Amino acid sequence: MEFEFTEDQLELQRAVREVLDAEAPPELARAVADGRSDGDGLWETLVGLEWPAMALPEESGGLDFGWVELAIVLEELGRHAAPGPFVATVTQFAPLVVEAAGPRGAAELLAAVAAGHTTGTVAVDEGAGTWDPASVQATARRDGDDLVLSGTKHYVVDGAGADEIAAVVRLDGEVRVVLVPGSSVQADEVVPIDPAVRHSTIALDGVRVPADRLLGDGDAAQAVRRALEESVTAVAAVTVGACQRIFDIINEHARQRIQFGVPIGSFQAVKHKLVDMYRDIERARALVYYAALTLAEDHPDRTPAASMAKAAAGEAQRRCVQDGLQLAGGIGYTWEHDLHLFLRRAKVGELHFGSASHHRRRVARLALAGQDGS
Repeated sequence: MEFEFTEDQLELQRAVREVLDAEAPPELARAVADGRSDGDGLWETLVGLEWPAMALPEESGGLDFGWVELAIVLEELGRHAAPGPFVATVTQFAPLVVEAAGPRGAAELLAAVAAGHTTGTVAVDEGAGTWDPASVQATARRDGDDLVLSGTKHYVVDGAGADEIAAVVRLDGEVRVVLVPGSSVQADEVVPIDPAVRHSTIALDGVRVPADRLLGDGDAAQAVRRALEESVTAVAAVTVGACQRIFDIINEHARQRIQFGVPIGSFQAVKHKLVDMYRDIERARALVYYAALTLAEDHPDRTPAASMAKAAAGEAQRRCVQDGLQLAGGIGYTWEHDLHLFLRRAKVGELHFGSASHHRRRVARLALAGQDGS
């Protein structure tokens, strides 16, 4: 595997950063947090640039870029605390539709995503981010040509604004994925950690959808697992971007803040904290792009790689949030300073699809299973 960016990838990184510097400055994230903007203008800009189509297959109207290129975009979105449905639609909804319906079955469904006409999200489980087939409590039953759903899904990202929700339910004892129009569910928004990343509780009770909105022909447990590996890697990439922005802000602050006649960055204790932040970010970044490479190649290591990336990103955010806030001093606690925008973006990523400790345990279980041959 090649771990250095190609010239094309470096140019993509530069172009994405230039676009987001212009279209997603901290003022936009602040306006969304304050309720003065919904961030829809940024989504329209990204649609105009064909970003939603970037990682989708050509048969769906996509550009068929690889996962490494998508990770580059995701890291920059995190670095800018960019609002909008891109992450939920492209890295959660689209992978689950592809895995559950198959590339051919997903082509028509995702064409609207590639064109920017449809946004989506997933309602995976009833808990707080970890998933196991046994945990699926939402159900579907057949009623003529329709399916009638019941159950409640918590912490659904962009659940109140998505056009389509890929809901994981239990039907005739099997785990299945059904497409539910966002307009047909009751979505109650919860108080967010990051105001630009909205979460909702989705009530499915009594929702009726045509049976042809059931994706695939059989049990979808493995499809959900594979899709979540992509979603987990995406969240890790966004978290790394947010951590990098925290480090950049604090590093510059340490150069400019004068105490006892010298910059605080000259103090050994401050240097140690900055070095530790930098180390954790670089480790997490390396694991994120390794996971992206395994996804691009559909390599057998994709399962542990995704968990390693998520665990490393979670550890990086913990250090960056704690030490970054401490090094910023009193100004870091104020709403007027931009730091909190990126602290929130880094912290919310820890809660999506399993914490760092959950994924460390998962890597350990996978390693032990490999050792004993099971």
